[in-house]
Order: sequence, then structure tokens, then C-alpha cells
Amino acid sequence: MMLDRLAPALFVFLWSTGWIVAKYAAAHADPLTFLVVRHGLATAAFLTLCLVVKAKWPKTQGQFGHAIVSGIFLHGLYLSGVWYAIGQGVPAGLSGIIAGLQPLLTAMAAPFLVGERLKPVQKIGLVLGFAGILIAISPQLLDVFDRGLAGLALPVLINLVSMTSVTYGTLYQKRHLQEGDLLTIATLQFVGALIVTVPLALALENLRFDWTHEALFAMGWSVFGISMGAVGLLLYLIRRGQVSRAASLIYLMPPVVAIEAAILFGEPLTLPMIVGTVIVVAGVYMVNRKNA
Repeated sequence: MMLDRLAPALFVFLWSTGWIVAKYAAAHADPLTFLVVRHGLATAAFLTLCLVVKAKWPKTQGQFGHAIVSGIFLHGLYLSGVWYAIGQGVPAGLSGIIAGLQPLLTAMAAPFLVGERLKPVQKIGLVLGFAGILIAISPQLLDVFDRGLAGLALPVLINLVSMTSVTYGTLYQKRHLQEGDLLTIATLQFVGALIVTVPLALALENLRFDWTHEALFAMGWSVFGISMGAVGLLLYLIRRGQVSRAASLIYLMPPVVAIEAAILFGEPLTLPMIVGTVIVVAGVYMVNRKNA
């Protein structure tokens, strides 16, 4: 199918823009408040689409529950942790390293939770991909350690917890939601995300959102480009193939974001970034090639 061929590349592009959106949105809204509005609008948009196409809803309370629980981990805890940590000063380079742990953890946990085992070449590809990320963002990472991490211990810990959350959510999705309409599942997942983000925003923030053109543009892309486009593709990839293959695409995010930042913000592309990107692409190819 054409979608099978295009889905990985489209997912990488759409998901990577989340970092760009965060850069735009930070000046206009509190991070958790932004996520509350984003999840609420995504829920409404998916619900409208479900009604238009007459999508089938889960038939049992158990299926409803699985969809909501997966949303709590995939969107609620994950995005809340990442956005809050970045808002507290965790550098993007360090956050990228933490995100790069997800494919490795997914591959290690998959045999126990979903009975999925990787071939040797796929295992090598996962390790190679993580090495490529280390090389790609090494200048930023060294700068972080030169400046010290004083005061960032808690935000870094929160970032780590959010990474384990999306890892578990991905495996949970694979184990419990292999059947059912993806549109209704996505709708219920964003309900789960709201269960997490609404109380956190009320407890930790002043609910700042300035409703400028920049904020509205960032919100529109977050809802339709990321929450609907990228998330829909992620659910599709998890259902259609190995969960470790889908997770390995996360390796491509830091290099792609760097390229986007160079185009949009004029940030320089360093030699380590270029070399690391080549290694990352090679690693992801080893994990995802059909005869692997």
C-alpha cells in the first residue's frame, strides 16, 4: 500500500515539528496550559471526524478503558513531562538524548510485554542509531555539562519519567489495541491525555495563553499536524508492524529538528550533526528493512 511506504517519512516530519512548535509556543503560553487546549481541540476534532464517517466505537468497557489508559501514557504523561522539563530549562540536546533511550527500552521490554523479538541486525541498528544521536548532538551536550546541571535534577528526572511513559504507552497500545477503529481510539486517547494535563495545569501554572497570531498558528499545527496527523500515523505504524520498528523512528527526530531549525531559525548545522545524522539513518534502516 502507498500509505505503508509514506507513513514512516510523514510521521518523522510531522512529529519532529513538535520541537519547533514548542519553540514558538513558549513565548505565548504556559506549557501545560498549551497542552490542555491542544488536547481538548484534538478530542473535539477527532470526535467530529468520527461522527462524520460514522466510525465504530469500542463495544466493551474494557476496550474503552484500554484506549483511555494508553492515552494517559502516550500523550498525557509523556508530553506533560517533556514540555514541563523544557520549560524549566532542560536543554534540547539533553532532552534529545533522553528521547533516544526510548527505542532501546522498547526493544528490551517488547519480548516480555508483547512477545516481540528482534533479529541481530535490528539490535545492531538500534545501538547504532543511539550512537548517531550522541555524535550528532555532542557539541550541545558538552556545552550542557560545561555549564553544569545545577538546579535541573528534578526536571531531568521528570523528562526521564516521561520517556518511560511513552515507551510503556507504545507497548500497551500494541498489546491491547490491535483491533478497533483508530479514529475512535485516538479520540479516547486524548480524553486520557486531558485527565492528566488539566489537573497539572491547574496546580502548577497561571493558565497563561495570549491568543496572538503566533500562538494560534502553533496551536493549529499542533492539533491538525501533530495530534491528528503524526499521532494517527504512529497508531497506524504500531498496528501494522513491530513496535520496535515504529519506536526506532524516534532516532530521526533530533537530526530532522536540527535541519528544520537551520532552515527556519538560521541555526548552524555542525559537522558532528551531519555525521551523526548519516549514522542514525543507517541504524534506522537496519531496524526497518523488510528482510531484517
